[in-house]
Amino acid sequence: MSKDFYTQFILPYAGIIIKICRAYTDSEQDFEDYYQEICFQLWKSRGNFKGNSKWSTWVYRISLNVSLSLLKRDKRLIKKNVELPEIADNLQPEHHLFDDQALDFLYQAIKKLPDLDKAIILLYLEEKSYKEIADIIGLSVNNIGVRIIRIKKKLKTLLDGKIY
Repeated sequence: MSKDFYTQFILPYAGIIIKICRAYTDSEQDFEDYYQEICFQLWKSRGNFKGNSKWSTWVYRISLNVSLSLLKRDKRLIKKNVELPEIADNLQPEHHLFDDQALDFLYQAIKKLPDLDKAIILLYLEEKSYKEIADIIGLSVNNIGVRIIRIKKKLKTLLDGKIY
């Protein structure tokens, strides 16, 4: 990957990649692996970008697809190799990539959502329109609206009393 590509096409959109990586990982090592793989896939797929949407939409789409693929791979590896103990259901910040405890609680709650719901709420929190979210995810605008209402209710339940 050239430095020019990174500077022009990845660095300005690093915030998108960071938020998605943070929602789908639990450790700094995984975070770094996901980030690196997303950057590589953006570079590798740059020739497939036709300009029918904004580059930021492409970054979201690639970032989500890569994260979901890596998550599925990681789950298969864990099932094959290691039996892990039950993880407590209570929300506790696992690591502090940022110092804001409320933000840590929010990301921990988001991590408890199904994969598709995680993607939708991350895009919603980025203030993407329902149409933009629908284009990125591949669902109808109405479906996105219904899902967002349900996701908000789930998050409210998970966060009840955790954020002041």
